[in-house]
Amino acid sequence: MRGAVLYGPRDVRFEEVAAPAIIKPTDAIIRMSATCVCGSDLWPYRGANPVNQPTPMGHEYCGIVEEVGRAVTSVKPGHFVIGSFFASDNTCPNCLAGYHSSCQHRELVGGAQAPLLRVPLADGTLVATPVVPSDDLLPSLLTLSDVMGTGWFAAEAANVQPGKTVAVVGDGAVGLLAVLSAKQMGAGRIIAMSRHESRQKLALEFGATEIVTERGDEGVARIKELTKDIGADSVLECVGTQESMMQAILSTRPGGSVAYVGAPHGVELKGEELFYTHVRLHGGPAPVRRFLPNLVELVLKGKINPGKVFDLTLPLDNVSEAYRAMDERRAIKSLLHP
Repeated sequence: MRGAVLYGPRDVRFEEVAAPAIIKPTDAIIRMSATCVCGSDLWPYRGANPVNQPTPMGHEYCGIVEEVGRAVTSVKPGHFVIGSFFASDNTCPNCLAGYHSSCQHRELVGGAQAPLLRVPLADGTLVATPVVPSDDLLPSLLTLSDVMGTGWFAAEAANVQPGKTVAVVGDGAVGLLAVLSAKQMGAGRIIAMSRHESRQKLALEFGATEIVTERGDEGVARIKELTKDIGADSVLECVGTQESMMQAILSTRPGGSVAYVGAPHGVELKGEELFYTHVRLHGGPAPVRRFLPNLVELVLKGKINPGKVFDLTLPLDNVSEAYRAMDERRAIKSLLHP
């Protein structure tokens, strides 16, 4: 089969790759119904993460089970399934505590920008829908594999509460879905930080009440101005840079909470500076599997439509353009049809 392979900075090729096969009895093979490019894929694409060898790309997926290993019991061929970017057993102490992305037996799921995908630990990783969904639901269900689950984790980790004030740093797909998540959790005021008109519009549609265009110290000052010099109760950091992290921390009121879900690049925190903020910090790779059953239900009942973050749809063999469009900020998120 053919799949997306990254060779180096801005060098994604759609070429022949080995078709996946059952390796362990706990594996499943799924045929992709839809896949996409993630914002985190742009770090290696731009050269921020070194690529030492040709690397199959993609970790967001949904599709139809084609084959399962002999130990798999929870899904079977014909089921439509969604899974997290980290495979997990769903039985270890960390999984039972709700942190599947720190499963003691976790495996990173990769190579999803292709027609077929091997998913390890299928029983603990994959969630099947009651019936095969209609095509119009595929974009929203696909977001549950990562960006919607990550946005939801951000809102939960920052202790978003009904009626409280939330600020979201970052206007990529995760940041926009963090806005949607905060709205679902009842936040009374949601301040989205964005400089891009199309993203501002979607943030407002998802539930943002205000837009802040300033960044860095100016962004912090604007948040303080809007909150009577107090700061937000919860701040959701969805970028992963030093500037975004400090902007999030300094925009939070004493006793408030910061969630950090952007993959960190060059982030360093000074202990003494952090000590005097009285701010709670929690984050990391989202335990998407914990939220999948609830999020699937919300999508199927029409309560949320996170698939709106996809503003570019392309055939999988045009994956290089999908990357370019996101890299050049011509697209928020690119959906790929195998």
